[in-house]
Amino acid sequence: MSHPASSHHGEREFDVILFGATGFTGRQSVAYFCRHAPAGLRWAIAGRDANRLEDVARAWGEPPRIVCDSHDPEAMAALAARTRVMLTTVGPYRVYGQQLVEACIEAGTHYVDITGETAWVRDLIDRFHDVAAASATRIVPFCGFDSVPSDLGAWIAVDHLRSQHSTGCRRVRAFHRGRGGINGGTIASFLAMQESGDAARMRDPVLLNPPGMRDASRPEAEADPAFPSWDPELKAFAAPFIMGPINTRVVRRSAALAETWQVPYGSGFSYQEYWKGSGALGLAETMGMSWSQAIFPLLAGLGPVRRLLKRMLPGPGSGPSEATMDNGFFRCELIAEGENGQRIQVTLADQGDPGNRATVKMLCESALALAVDADELPEAHQRGGILTPATAFGSVLRRRLEGAGMTIQIDDPWNPA
Repeated sequence: MSHPASSHHGEREFDVILFGATGFTGRQSVAYFCRHAPAGLRWAIAGRDANRLEDVARAWGEPPRIVCDSHDPEAMAALAARTRVMLTTVGPYRVYGQQLVEACIEAGTHYVDITGETAWVRDLIDRFHDVAAASATRIVPFCGFDSVPSDLGAWIAVDHLRSQHSTGCRRVRAFHRGRGGINGGTIASFLAMQESGDAARMRDPVLLNPPGMRDASRPEAEADPAFPSWDPELKAFAAPFIMGPINTRVVRRSAALAETWQVPYGSGFSYQEYWKGSGALGLAETMGMSWSQAIFPLLAGLGPVRRLLKRMLPGPGSGPSEATMDNGFFRCELIAEGENGQRIQVTLADQGDPGNRATVKMLCESALALAVDADELPEAHQRGGILTPATAFGSVLRRRLEGAGMTIQIDDPWNPA
């Protein structure tokens, strides 16, 4: 394991800066770092409100604090130049994240966030992927519940089939269950995507694939499921999963990048995901979810409805209670099929609200992977670009999450040992 202060970008004042530390997710991230950051890690908090930043610092061990505004290019450039890794929770990212990403790429500063804004990330890929790749700077969106369980889980399945069975992976299907609350930042990002028109762009099933790999005839370019269905292998009803239009694009980008690097997931690899119905009421549950996911975006596309939702729903900076977050959970079961007929299941599960507790754990451990384990990352100091959690971190993130209490299990009847 490398020392936290070592970096191929040279010495910096900090190893990690947590930007957006006064927001709902930002405050939780500061608490996580205070409890779990390794001794000797140099980290600081940043935000635009000096008084609120002072309150957060006082509550969590007085870390160094930096006052800056995300809309100020000079402030973002100065912020990025002070650290090796930037962790940001300031969304909607199209509104508040663009200057920071540009500053990080210019400074050669690695970057992680928890966006689900795939259309914005598509624009980042078009503008910055080649530049970041040339400087081996890892810009890694989607480091929360969307899309670490899906992306890392699919990669684990592919890696297991390759290492234990010497075969590629033909198909992965992920089935989710969970319980938790929603914070105001997530709602703000969803409504912003409806207003900007990004929601329509997000329907492209290969939106995030590299140029030249976005052909609708590619095996992975399958449409999102729209209706509930009975899955005979799972022996349960499955519905469209609300995060599916984000997660599937991320997994497909991972597979496409791997293909460009001559380590393909498998011939004709495809990925899809669902919500797993439960018990005797599974059909009613999945029908209700399918209906609500079809109707709600249509309603939210109407200006008067959006204005009403903004008044009724939690605003930025607010979120569920501690009890709701503590009592939540998620479980992601991924069924993978090898090219030679093998079938394995990878399960990722954890206690705690997926959109808050689990997201914070995934985000912070992603940042720590960059700050502490740089020498052990895939392609070490050579890989860069607009990456995904799987392509940026691989087994390093799996190890860190398991060490932080997440269950990651592989069931392989073909190779029980």
